[in-house]
Amino acid sequence: MTTAKDAARTAKRSDVFRRVARAGFVVVGLVHLIIGVIAISVASGGGGDADQDGAMEQIRSTPVGGLLLGAVAVGLIALAAWQVVSAFLATGGEPRKWGQRIKLLGIAAAYLVIAGLALIFAFGGHVESERTSQTVSAVILSAPGGVVLLVILGLVVISVGAGFVIGGFTRGFEKTLDLPDGPARTPIVTLGVAGYIAKGVAVVVTGFLFVVAAWTHDPEKAAGLDAALRSLADLPLGRLILWLVGAGLAIYGIFSMVRARYARM
Repeated sequence: MTTAKDAARTAKRSDVFRRVARAGFVVVGLVHLIIGVIAISVASGGGGDADQDGAMEQIRSTPVGGLLLGAVAVGLIALAAWQVVSAFLATGGEPRKWGQRIKLLGIAAAYLVIAGLALIFAFGGHVESERTSQTVSAVILSAPGGVVLLVILGLVVISVGAGFVIGGFTRGFEKTLDLPDGPARTPIVTLGVAGYIAKGVAVVVTGFLFVVAAWTHDPEKAAGLDAALRSLADLPLGRLILWLVGAGLAIYGIFSMVRARYARM
């Protein structure tokens, strides 16, 4: 009888599956690149939504936007499936710890959410990430112990962002790559450091807004990535900070595209 692990091993040995999953990194890179460019535009006085739905809207506006969004969804679903398969298979002869499994499953869930968003836009729909965040916050606040739950959610998001920042400074992402030797290695690592730190800052600010929503009992304070990035503009030298974070997100996008080539899979 074929077990789930046997099926997972068979899938992971598939060259086609591996190539499509690698394409998922290109898709992730494209989305982050667009978000970063929009954030830079906002910092420079322009408009646009610097989040996932803003990126999907930009893709849909192209002549073949529907087909591109379908390809985005396929790549992300394959990459999510790869994360799930990896979560339940041993690595280096050692079984994965539960913490590692939870992390991989969480990453897979995030990819699936963005894939679902791509499909909605591909069929002409629209989703407002900010409104979704506020609705989720309102539901949590209305539950028993909702304030505590929303604070915990915010702290979890903050910890994820902090993990990106730490991963950037410590270059922990190198463990997931088969980097080339020689002069090509340094620019790839530099892209990873800048990209991870910038993405971490954006995620930390998003989590902080959830905590503020809980503290003020106002779900309207909770918002998505676009509002989190725009809030940076209110800081001293805020437009410069937003420009740098936007540039960092664009760099993270380029790094993700490079990762498609060098990721250990």
